[in-house]
Amino acid sequence: MGRMSTRGNLNIHDPEPMLTLYTTSGCHLCEQAEALLARAGLAFRPVEIADDPALFDGYALRIPVLHRCDTGAELDWPFDGAALDAWWGLPMGDQRRS
Repeated sequence: MGRMSTRGNLNIHDPEPMLTLYTTSGCHLCEQAEALLARAGLAFRPVEIADDPALFDGYALRIPVLHRCDTGAELDWPFDGAALDAWWGLPMGDQRRS
């Protein structure tokens, strides 16, 4: 995919997103995950797994998968806003938008 979401981030002073979204072209579940992250106002860097054999082997049956760059924790689909908040360790309704 090669693009970066420019939505809000938990740390507005950090130029790099704290999330990586492992995805692939034509994945409707990946599109749903991207939409959820956009609604939540979280910055993320999509990574196309088809471009890397190791990523493809590790994520092909799991995508979309969120990866926290700060802790290495991963969240597999399916997830919703409440699961995303719990994974981040934030109270429900926490404002992350910039």
